[in-house]
Amino acid sequence: MAATETASPGETEALAAQLAQRLTPGDVVLVSGELGAGKTTFVRGAARALGVQGPVTSPTFTIARRYEDGRVPISHLDLFRLEGLDAEEPELLADELAPDRIAFVEWPEQSGPDLGAARIAARVRLEHLGADRRRVIIDG
Repeated sequence: MAATETASPGETEALAAQLAQRLTPGDVVLVSGELGAGKTTFVRGAARALGVQGPVTSPTFTIARRYEDGRVPISHLDLFRLEGLDAEEPELLADELAPDRIAFVEWPEQSGPDLGAARIAARVRLEHLGADRRRVIIDG
C-alpha cells in the first residue's frame, strides 16, 4: 500500500497514469473517497494514459460511461446512486466488468459485498486535504 500527497489535479492525474501503465484488460480499479475528493480526476488521468482523447466526466447520472477510443476499451462506473446491487441484477455490471476492458468503479461500496468475479487490480482511496491537495492511497 502506498500513500502519496498531490498538490494539483495534474499531479493526481499523473499518479493515476502511473497506475494505468500496469493495467491489462479484465482489470478493475476500485476508486473511493468522499464527494469532491478527486475520484473522477484520478480516472481521467488513467484514461488519458490509456489513450482516451475525448472528455472524461463523471457518470453519476448514467451509472456507466464507455471510452472506446484508447488502446483498450474502458468502463467508468459511478455507483453513488445505487443502494446496493440485488442478486437479481448481476447483469447490471457484467457488461462493464468484461474481460476485454479495464473498469474503474467509483463508490464501489455501493455494490454490496462484492463485484461478482471481478479481478480487482487496485483499490484507490482519495482524501481531500484542502484546496487542491489530496492524499491518494493505492493498494494493489
